[in-house]
Amino acid sequence: MNPQIQRNTNIIKGLAKQLGFDFCGISKAEMLAEEAPRLEAWLKNGRHGKMGYMENHFDKRLDPSKLVEGAKSVVSLLYNYYPEQDLVEHKEDQFKLAKYAYGEDYHFIIKDKLKTFMSLLAEEIGDIDGRVFVDSAPIMERQWAAKSGLGWVGKNTLLINKERGSFFFLAELVLDLELVNDGPIKDYCGTCTRCIDACPTEAITPFELDASKCISYLTIELKDNIPAEFQGKMENWIFGCDICQDVCPWNRFAKPHNEPAFSPKNELLELFNNNWQDLTEEVFRSVFKGSAVKRTKFEGLMRNLEMAKKNSPS
Repeated sequence: MNPQIQRNTNIIKGLAKQLGFDFCGISKAEMLAEEAPRLEAWLKNGRHGKMGYMENHFDKRLDPSKLVEGAKSVVSLLYNYYPEQDLVEHKEDQFKLAKYAYGEDYHFIIKDKLKTFMSLLAEEIGDIDGRVFVDSAPIMERQWAAKSGLGWVGKNTLLINKERGSFFFLAELVLDLELVNDGPIKDYCGTCTRCIDACPTEAITPFELDASKCISYLTIELKDNIPAEFQGKMENWIFGCDICQDVCPWNRFAKPHNEPAFSPKNELLELFNNNWQDLTEEVFRSVFKGSAVKRTKFEGLMRNLEMAKKNSPS
């Protein structure tokens, strides 16, 4: 092993830990050839719903050299967002937000960390070319994380880490730097089908998600009215959904995050004390300023609340 390659690898793993990332894995930047037919079939079958952008940049999703010229390594990072307190844990009739949306928008928090990462990396190693990604470009994050040994892609299509479950944000550095690669690990889902059995809209089949049926898609990505066929099946989720993660046995190992920015604001806690009926556009802007919930806009959240109010099956 070239000592310089080993040194650079150690620097990257050390910086990842220093910046608060829970896990860091490295894989060779090469074409994800085995994913190409799967992605093509998923798109062809309309599993992406009305997310037309998923059809764009097909080659870039599979080949990191089309994102960074001369790319040699993909550094995959996991950042924990599991909360200290589940805001809806003991309230069956309460409206529900996905845990990742309790605090500030992760895109900004993690993007800042990644920029710092690249800056520190340049100081330590010198002139390198690379790009950072956090759910914001055509890159197959879960597949790269699995390839680097950070976990496996479970039956619910989420990355599952054997030590801490799946409540993580994923991020990547694509670099023109040769590093020591970590190998993948095996799949530990076994015969378990809890995520499939628990999904109220039947969006999950083993290792494939029909996004057009997924509650997260319906409450966030879908801009039209939610189809009537899902009435009575949304289980009070008004932004995102955690069902397939909450029932996953591996998430018994999840531990609370250490990121203050991910803690819910007092105004959000007040909404959870049955004050959703008081939600106005002004309150929405105040409570969800800097939050991922802004993606659905006030009108979208009100649509989701109305759907949740009709939650009992007709």
